Amino acid sequence: MGAGVQGCRGAGCEVRRMKRRDFLTTVAALAVAPRTSAFQYRAPLALSAPPAPANSWPQFRGSYALTGISSTTIAPAPKLAWAWEGGEAFDSSPAIVDDVVYAGTATGELIAVGLTDGKLRWRYKAGEAIGESTPTVANGRVFIGDLIGVVHAVNVADGKPAWTFKTQSEIKSSPVVVGDVLLMGSYDGKLYGLDAATGKQVWAYTTDNYVHGTPCVVNGVAHFAGCDEVFHAVDIKTGKERFATSATAYTGASVALVNNVAYFGTFDNEVLALDLQSRKVLWRYEHPDRKFPFYSSAAVIDGTVVLGGRDRMVHALDARTGKARWTYMTRARIDSSPAIAGGRVYVGSNDGRLYALDLASGKVVWQHDEGAALSASPALASGRIVIGSTEGRLLCFA
Repeated sequence: MGAGVQGCRGAGCEVRRMKRRDFLTTVAALAVAPRTSAFQYRAPLALSAPPAPANSWPQFRGSYALTGISSTTIAPAPKLAWAWEGGEAFDSSPAIVDDVVYAGTATGELIAVGLTDGKLRWRYKAGEAIGESTPTVANGRVFIGDLIGVVHAVNVADGKPAWTFKTQSEIKSSPVVVGDVLLMGSYDGKLYGLDAATGKQVWAYTTDNYVHGTPCVVNGVAHFAGCDEVFHAVDIKTGKERFATSATAYTGASVALVNNVAYFGTFDNEVLALDLQSRKVLWRYEHPDRKFPFYSSAAVIDGTVVLGGRDRMVHALDARTGKARWTYMTRARIDSSPAIAGGRVYVGSNDGRLYALDLASGKVVWQHDEGAALSASPALASGRIVIGSTEGRLLCFA
């Protein structure tokens, strides 16, 4: 979903409005030079970031750039291979590494299930509940945050705890591990940099509201558009701010970054393309008739931006112009974040269906009716699609 986020759902998310946000909005409007002008971005040449490997989906959105792309090949009409019964909702999206699926449950358990057989490998009791935080798998461990604000590191081999770290509020953001640094946002308003091996705090970057979205990491810099209506860029080694500029609106979705441009939807019913070098909004997209927030995080491939809206629609936009290429209407809002492989867009809807849409035309080429809302996001690996439902079923299609 959009935090994974993911994005902020509760009514309390709309309450806090920040003076810093207002200042940055003014700065952006006047096109003032960035505060840290010595730092220059290196712009990639491709219209797509590298995809997740064909056999793994190790974190939320599959890769550091959060573009939601996999190099795996999915069957044209996949069948339900297995369904693991968890009993409570899966708001957490899955991660897949070494033929094992990892996901968090509303009962506060982190589970490991075989990708091919659907059998439980182990279960770890994290806390009272796990929300939208998606596991990240790296260095022989799986990491996740829970709704009482604890970051957990668990050994992939046996599900035994390695360490925990306590933040000051709930966690809905998903962890990202880059080298020896683990990044985690918290509703205490901070993005934390932790030592991935020990769990010790290396640094904490403070914002003016919840850190709900998952940080997108490119060139050693973490990027996220926050609930403080500010777009942040933070050095992952030092925790120092590289720059901060207006995100123009309250934002819950995570950012996808391709070709030096960040793509994300906002609670102001818009999708933005933000140039990171000029700090200027290149384009804004708003549906001409349906005015609803965007909570789903965007997938970006071959010059196309795809995301779901709370208007019940999947939107495909031209990455250069922001013009709509197509839209597809489902029967309920879409908080699920799309994943793309082989020219198909896979996305869940709260109407209880998992859809496969043709990337070029937006036409439905396959669907599964689960009968329960699919607000989590799909993971793609080894020719399989894995997604959890709000009725507590973890589903695998092959």
